[in-house]
Amino acid sequence: MCCSVDQVAHEGLDLERVPAHVACVMDGNGRWAAERGLPRTEGHAAGEEALLDTVNGALEIGIEWLTMFAFSTENWHRPRDEVRYLMGFNESLLVRRRDELHEKGVRIRFAGRRDWRVPRRVIRRMDESAALTAANRRMTLTMAFNYGGRAEIVDAVRALVAAGVPAARVDERALHAHLYFPDMPDPDLVIRTSGEYRISNFLLWQLAYSELVFTDALWPDFRRHHLFEAVCEYQRRERRFGQVRGRADR
Repeated sequence: MCCSVDQVAHEGLDLERVPAHVACVMDGNGRWAAERGLPRTEGHAAGEEALLDTVNGALEIGIEWLTMFAFSTENWHRPRDEVRYLMGFNESLLVRRRDELHEKGVRIRFAGRRDWRVPRRVIRRMDESAALTAANRRMTLTMAFNYGGRAEIVDAVRALVAAGVPAARVDERALHAHLYFPDMPDPDLVIRTSGEYRISNFLLWQLAYSELVFTDALWPDFRRHHLFEAVCEYQRRERRFGQVRGRADR
């Protein structure tokens, strides 16, 4: 049963210190399905409710940026039928849910490579959703689709080279300016579900100082109260960004 905001606040959630940007690795769909004797695709389908409840929970407590790892550059190595299902599922998800998200003031964006492997019809749905919601500012929901952290860094370096930036002028700021979305703040909090303790090539540049929270919940079982619990854990930590309290780290 999901906790209300009031219940979580009573347990320690400070609504004045909610992280601006939360990123999430949605993992465990296949195991969820296997535990129930179902095809892996049923786990992906069940994850839709988890996604929508998490988005609504984030809106409820005022999270302004939410980034979800939807499909990685490594996921192309999965069985062909599963990949085909995921392409169709993500397309239909956008059609079913984008108006609802638009009405709630959510801006939808997509981070990742738009290469030949992604069906043109899926890219059209992505572009339609981004255009429909472009003016919304209540929250930015970024779906990392055909995304890899290493690929993003490689693409940023390629863009620097193509722009003719001299080597002497290549620094962190210059590289950051060529990431997929330079306006996106680094995640304050990264959540990974299903009991795995890995980053899995997600936002490698951006999460240098993110707080990491791991939960045993499989993604289809994840709900807003898990998000609130992760935010509570985030608020219990001291973020020093390489410094010792009150003075530079030595």
